[in-house]
Amino acid sequence: MKLPATAAHPASLPPRSRRRPHAGWLAGASALGALTLILAGCSSSGSPSASSTSTSTAQAGHKGGTFTILANSAFGVADPAQNYTLEEWQLLIDTHDGLVGFAKVGGVAGAKIVPDLATSIPTPTNGGKTYVFHIRQGIKFSNGQTLKPSDFVRTFERQFTVPGPTSFYSDLVGASKCSTKGCDLSQGVVADDTAYTLTLNLTGPDPELMDQLSLPFAFAVPGNTSPKLTGNNVPPGTGPYMWQSYNPNTQAVLVRNPYFHVWNAEAQPEAYPNEIIEKYGLQVSDEVRAVQNGQANEVFDGDQIPSDQLSQLNSPQYASQVHVNTLTADWYFALNTRHPPFNNLQARQAINYAANRAAYVKIAGGSSLAVPTCQILPPNYPSYVPYCPYTAGPGHNTWTGPDLAKAKQLVQQSGTAGMKVVVNGTNDQVGKALVEQMISDLDAIGYKATPQLLSMSVQYPFVQNSSNSGKWNVGWSAWYQDYPAQSDFLNVLLGCGTIHPNSDASPNIAAFCDQSIQSKINQAESMEATDPTGAAKLWTEIDQADTNAAPWVDMYNPKQIDFLSSNVHGYSWNPQWYILIDRLWLS
Repeated sequence: MKLPATAAHPASLPPRSRRRPHAGWLAGASALGALTLILAGCSSSGSPSASSTSTSTAQAGHKGGTFTILANSAFGVADPAQNYTLEEWQLLIDTHDGLVGFAKVGGVAGAKIVPDLATSIPTPTNGGKTYVFHIRQGIKFSNGQTLKPSDFVRTFERQFTVPGPTSFYSDLVGASKCSTKGCDLSQGVVADDTAYTLTLNLTGPDPELMDQLSLPFAFAVPGNTSPKLTGNNVPPGTGPYMWQSYNPNTQAVLVRNPYFHVWNAEAQPEAYPNEIIEKYGLQVSDEVRAVQNGQANEVFDGDQIPSDQLSQLNSPQYASQVHVNTLTADWYFALNTRHPPFNNLQARQAINYAANRAAYVKIAGGSSLAVPTCQILPPNYPSYVPYCPYTAGPGHNTWTGPDLAKAKQLVQQSGTAGMKVVVNGTNDQVGKALVEQMISDLDAIGYKATPQLLSMSVQYPFVQNSSNSGKWNVGWSAWYQDYPAQSDFLNVLLGCGTIHPNSDASPNIAAFCDQSIQSKINQAESMEATDPTGAAKLWTEIDQADTNAAPWVDMYNPKQIDFLSSNVHGYSWNPQWYILIDRLWLS
């Protein structure tokens, strides 16, 4: 998922990330104390507020109104087969459904996978390679078409003909022969529209399949949907809302789906707002003022709130409107391993030693909103073991400060001193500040760095596409989990299989591929079902091997602020999707 403008997953992923987020959270030193108080005084719980746990009669009375979100930038192409952004995913979970899904509730229960368009979660047969889903009957898409098992054939084939940005579904039988020219998954995705069953046949067991089927990439679309990119036209879905319009220059509008009915309240409950509108183009400071004045309901949770406004939000007046939650995410600079100087391991390690992570954390809002890190895996994963070889002093567990002497020594040994380095990032306030700090870190060890700033909607596709690889050397990015699995960071972001040449959907931005590490990734994934303890240990080794190879300068793990208007009630925070927009109600 994800997610910076665009993307997620989101994982996020964030959207993950889960995907690429929208943008960051800006706050200077002046906001640090304020946010410490916010953390202490405002909701950071995933549990619904008291108002969202009322009787069913009261809940029915919550329905109505227009929920308005303000976002600095749109999320790019809206086709769910390709979009990899937290920003759109938070809307797609209200307009579409998959075979299974993450429970639409706050707190730990929100990480549970529940049946959605399938009546139950099947037990695999054939050595873990075959899953038979029974599809619910009587469900219609928002255009009135009846959902059939065969609709999922087109859904999965579009991952290869559009194409999608990941390799999540490459284990389906027949997928290896698919391309943008065509895809035949008739042996891998077998639909029986008479018996209302869908059989998925894999080439090998995949213990993460249910997680992957819960993502928007696998959300059902009608079988007559174009196999090619639909651009800004979102295909019909089965959720409580439908896409009335999307214009990346102005707004997205979601209205009620007249054909929706609740079939499993855990997966897709009744929604509260009558309409959801996301507007684009305001400065974030103006977004905050609009929400303060009750002219809008949410500052998009990926947008950065300026430090002076964060201080304002520390007032008791906003105590019930500000929510802070810890994210499973990385903010990092990818190093272009295709071209000098960072096709050289010593050069990559040098900038990791030189990186002033305290400065990056300060840009992010201070220690209340970000924690410095050197490694790929974020905290709260089973395989996470603190590891930082790029720090001053003898320690290797946590970052304490840059080691410029070591960095300069490595630059000289690499033979790359004096080279020109282009630092790519976004042109928003946070993006500029991060790029400026990276330039300072590079200049300090003997490089000649210059900025390359792009709009948020353009930057992420630009750095992914290998046709642009000769135009930049260091590229900013951020990643939020797609779902809670170590592979979502270590394989999706740094695996050999997620390098897609000349594609805007190539999440391995650094183009880093180490076959010895990839073999361990493959081994860890195959062990997860039968030896989860051994797999977890192996993921730790992979995390440290990637960190030693230094394809990134990992800066920090972020926290997130949700700022809502005073008339919004029922806030809950889902560990997979974050804020649940359809569960909010307006007074």
